[in-house]
Amino acid sequence: MAVELKVPPIGESITEVQIGQWMKAEGDVVGRDETIVILESEKATVELPSPVSGILTRILKKTGEAAVIGEVIGMMEEAKGGKNTDTKTIRKEESPPAPTLPSRGAEQRVMPSARRALAQEGVDAGGMKGTGPGGRVLKTDVARQVETRRKEPPLPSPPIPPTPTVSADIPALTGGDGAAARSEWSTPMPDPIVRIALSPQPSPGLFREEEAVPMTLLRKKVAQRLVAAQQTTAHLTTFNEIDMSTVNALRQEHREAFQKKHGIKLGLMSFFVKAAIEALKQIPAINAEIRADSIVYKNYYDIGIAVGGGRGLVVPILRNAERMSLAGIETAIADFAKRAQENRLKLEELQGGTFTISNGGVYGSLLSTPILNPPQSGILGLHATQDRPVVRGGQIVIRPMMYVALTYDHRIVDGREAVTFLKHIKELMEEPARILLEL
Repeated sequence: MAVELKVPPIGESITEVQIGQWMKAEGDVVGRDETIVILESEKATVELPSPVSGILTRILKKTGEAAVIGEVIGMMEEAKGGKNTDTKTIRKEESPPAPTLPSRGAEQRVMPSARRALAQEGVDAGGMKGTGPGGRVLKTDVARQVETRRKEPPLPSPPIPPTPTVSADIPALTGGDGAAARSEWSTPMPDPIVRIALSPQPSPGLFREEEAVPMTLLRKKVAQRLVAAQQTTAHLTTFNEIDMSTVNALRQEHREAFQKKHGIKLGLMSFFVKAAIEALKQIPAINAEIRADSIVYKNYYDIGIAVGGGRGLVVPILRNAERMSLAGIETAIADFAKRAQENRLKLEELQGGTFTISNGGVYGSLLSTPILNPPQSGILGLHATQDRPVVRGGQIVIRPMMYVALTYDHRIVDGREAVTFLKHIKELMEEPARILLEL
């Protein structure tokens, strides 16, 4: 029985998705609940599981194409045994490809593991002979092809253009004994005639390739929100710097015991999250938002942590972070970072948030001005720690220093409040014991 594969409802206000990677090819056997295609929305990436056990017969929407909620993007043929039929049974009963499927000569049938290996190695499946059932290309076939190519001699380097040659025709001095030369150039000498032989120049089009890649819905949404943030908020940034000596010494002292007990490293982000929460308690306007003609103050602290994902920047949320321990914060952030790289964050984990922390220092940024994440009214930017000379007790000493930046919405946050907020974070980080004592 033919079964339609439709784009399911993904989340509120999401009406369109972009087709990501098809995990199965036409003609592949698919088990029930097995991921068949990746769907990318403007907020998150989701997996579409197979509703039945059977064979994927047609792919109607290719990778990169857009589809609306409810649209049919593929067709399956359900196995004879029903939804719960074992995939091994399906393989036994599988008949040769139907005429509607592409022939082996027109389009090779590449197994998902082989397709991933092809992408990793940058190898084209064209002309590759498959050793699997029905001529399918297996992962071992890809490995064999890669090994064969490695043994092939490298292509010869392109010839180096010849160096331009210069020849000069200068009239000879008259007189075999050089008399004309001793006449102190009484007769003006003609200018030398210089001939320059240039080799043909390469075409300007050589080695200047371009590739047009459609923007993902996530990237489009990020771009739209960044532009909207600068157009709809009165954003301003204030800066400060933090001496990281004490917190670094504290982390070093308790590193082994902390990791042994909690199974996670004691990082800097948990300290900054705790410090930000204490500062937000003092300056509640930075934890508020403008809603219509009202200012909504929030008595809870959902802290967004900006992380680089496989598809771009995402900001998963630490819900009720004020209730979390340092170990709980570090564990949650590590989990977010791992799943962001694998595009496995859930949509609800990216929604909401009252304040955001972005750590550009992990990429080496020394100073930046972060952009607000509306409707939030503040974002804290962290940067790389560098040893710099500072004055302590009238003496110049070297200390690990970090620049921090707070971008805030000036419509509801005054400059005095913003400076006080950032100064309080500086004080807490330079005396981290105050974080635990909530001072």
